[in-house]
Amino acid sequence: MGPTLVILAAGIGRRYGGLKQLDPVGPSGEALLHYSLFDAIREGFEKVVFVVRREIENEVRAQVGDALSAAVAVEYVCQETPSGRTKPWGTGQATLLCREAVSNPFAVINADDFYGRESFSAVAGFLRNVSGTSSKHCLVGFELRKTLSEHGSVARGVCHVRSGGELVGIEEVVAIEKEGNGARRTGDDGAERRLSGDERVSMNMWGLMPSLFAQLDKRFKVFAEAHVNDAVSEFYLPSVIGELIQDGAVSVRMLETGACWSGMTYQEDKPTVAAEIAKLVGAGEYPGKIEFVPSA
Repeated sequence: MGPTLVILAAGIGRRYGGLKQLDPVGPSGEALLHYSLFDAIREGFEKVVFVVRREIENEVRAQVGDALSAAVAVEYVCQETPSGRTKPWGTGQATLLCREAVSNPFAVINADDFYGRESFSAVAGFLRNVSGTSSKHCLVGFELRKTLSEHGSVARGVCHVRSGGELVGIEEVVAIEKEGNGARRTGDDGAERRLSGDERVSMNMWGLMPSLFAQLDKRFKVFAEAHVNDAVSEFYLPSVIGELIQDGAVSVRMLETGACWSGMTYQEDKPTVAAEIAKLVGAGEYPGKIEFVPSA
């Protein structure tokens, strides 16, 4: 069986002001997740697992439709917000919740990001050539300047990579603002830091082995116990993988592609994203109406 695609779709979208994972941007009302599904299926993914909040599960099901289930195996996993918290436990726990639904090498993506076919091709190629029991994983890196918003600051995981493409760690950098062809950020101490824009950043597109679940489970138990009275701290997938890299428990290969990421941090980003999708449709990269058929 081909690899599995895990789609993290439980986000609340506070800055965006709504469920951006379901917001239509395509010419026939497609959301960004439709394009990820279309790309994944044509690159040989054979199962999709959606991680959703229970209150939006029916909306997600209605959005993707029955046609998806005819093309690939589909499963839904619910990530709840525990009592005493204001949000779910984060992307690391969301991924861990898929443990019973995923038995093959798998990719993890955000539902509200556009990654492009080249990114899915790179991840699928990696997953097909690594044993599911391996501790070798991968991450698609995107050029920072291509991930910035014209309408406000963003947070990005800046990747540090050794010669040869091995990921050393991910630095979470917040309050990044576009500035010319690069970017700047202002730290908590008020000091400005300039960024060239060439930096490679994580947009949460991973290629992972099932062996990771045991490590996520062990670390989440420690994290949850330490933050039992904390209503907002989250168990982030990039952070825990970064810790595992530092401990020598896993290795992560940075996949370099020319793919352009696109996404909506703010409502004002939507027209730009819709225009980019329309351009790709016009160039024949995607059909005017997304329809799901089994991969060849």
